[in-house]
Amino acid sequence: MAKTRLHAALTVAFGLMAGTAVAGTYAGTVRSADGQPLIGVAVRFTHDASGVSETVFTNAAGEFRLTLERDGELLVRLRMPYYRDIEVDVHEGDGEMAFVMEAMTEDLEISDSLPAGYHFGSLPFETGEDALFNRHQFQRDCLTCHQMGNPITRFPRTPEGWVETIRRMHAMLGNFDAELRDRRSVLLSNGFDGKPLAVRPEFPIDESLARTRIVEYRMERGIVPHDAIVNPHDGLIYTVDQGADHMAVTDPATGQTEYFSQSGGGMIYRRFGAVAGEIAVFNGRNGPHSLALGPDRKYYVTNTSTNSIGVFNPATRKWEPSFKIENRPGQRRAVYPHTIRFGLDGIVWYTLAGSEQVGNLDPETGDTKLVDLPRVKPGGISGGTTPYGIDVDPNTGMVWYTRLFGDKIGRIDPATLEVTEYDSPVRGPRRMRFDADGILWVTGYSDGDLLRVDPDGFKSQVYPMPEFAPGFRPAPYALGVHPDTGDIWINENMTDRIYRFIPTEERYVVYPVPLTGTYTRDMDFTADGQACTSNNPVPAAALEGGVLQVICIHVQPPAQEA
Repeated sequence: MAKTRLHAALTVAFGLMAGTAVAGTYAGTVRSADGQPLIGVAVRFTHDASGVSETVFTNAAGEFRLTLERDGELLVRLRMPYYRDIEVDVHEGDGEMAFVMEAMTEDLEISDSLPAGYHFGSLPFETGEDALFNRHQFQRDCLTCHQMGNPITRFPRTPEGWVETIRRMHAMLGNFDAELRDRRSVLLSNGFDGKPLAVRPEFPIDESLARTRIVEYRMERGIVPHDAIVNPHDGLIYTVDQGADHMAVTDPATGQTEYFSQSGGGMIYRRFGAVAGEIAVFNGRNGPHSLALGPDRKYYVTNTSTNSIGVFNPATRKWEPSFKIENRPGQRRAVYPHTIRFGLDGIVWYTLAGSEQVGNLDPETGDTKLVDLPRVKPGGISGGTTPYGIDVDPNTGMVWYTRLFGDKIGRIDPATLEVTEYDSPVRGPRRMRFDADGILWVTGYSDGDLLRVDPDGFKSQVYPMPEFAPGFRPAPYALGVHPDTGDIWINENMTDRIYRFIPTEERYVVYPVPLTGTYTRDMDFTADGQACTSNNPVPAAALEGGVLQVICIHVQPPAQEA
């Protein structure tokens, strides 16, 4: 990202009188070189001592305003698509800030500033619905765990330079076909050639952006901080880290995070599958992935590498003995417990991404059960269908799940364990959530869709997510339903943006996030309505600045008429 760095001696050129670097209100204006106000500029204040960043956006008059409660020196950064960044150290004086932003002029400069999705979307995909490397198959295969098209992954290399990377990626999907590996390596080599992109996406600016504040909390010890949820009892944010094997506890009041190891942490390597020589990196000794807060106020966690359900007690800040998932005679061996939710009766339900199963746990007795899902042919090159998202109908208690590579949405009767499956109206159904009315919402990862399902008769409606350039589809991972407004907050992993769908208006609002390389996970909400998520691209260096985060977005309601 191109930057213009301003120091105290140079700020006069931009009409700046730097604000006092203590708690207070900061305000100013941003204009283009021809004097026009710039709308939707992200003005980011980073507190030197705590590392907490807060971002606001300019309104229709190019104005911004932010009140900070933390003392200390600040770094102020301005960012706007197709304009060069400005950075200013704020350390003395007071007054209004006035900035002038310079437009980017060089094709390569503009191309390098575009989010990963536009570099990925420009690859020479195979055509045809049955092609293994068409766009939607490629998107589901290769974007599921990390970005492709960011500066780390798009640097030019020969097909031979891609082979090892593709071998590892295909091994994760249970596919060891050398011919397919070589085909994908050629495609990536031809696509990521270092030449500037011609595409120029047009990013919308909603009026609510001027009422939006984004707070970022750094996780200095994060490796793969996965799902994060807000504890309604203490207001802290709890995040399991699949790589560091710990629970991270973030206090929004101070911006500080404490870490509680499940087993000492560290990285290990495990053999993936039964094919000799196929080695894949497996992060963390237990690999905690997803978490849910139980009626006993303890967190229950899917441990992906030990096939167990971990238990973390917020009251004692300690991990308690985990529950081993028991394999029953005649059933498939449980592999990779994934997403976890609580049933209405206090039973824990979770998907098993590696063994085509859904499991449950009775926390009182420790009894575990496994439900073998119907055999389904996986899509693309995957060796399995990857049971993924899961949630519980608040009206009936029925357990619903998705199969990411199977294009199926299923239902389990918790009393009889009877399974019913439906063809998914969206390709690549990923994570899901019920709203308060019992409507099921599902992300369609392959094509960038949001799915609404009425469980009564499986009546569905698809809402395609907006694209900012024709043919460049978003990649929605997970979603959350706002408890007060009923709006659907959707994270998206390739455009450095988060989406909000307003069901009553059937429209989307898009919020740019502060850092390039953003890859967010599950969405949850604070008591005052902020939408929070972890930001954890793999590796951490793929995120601008290289330090992983929890981020929270707060949209103030419109001002009331006098």
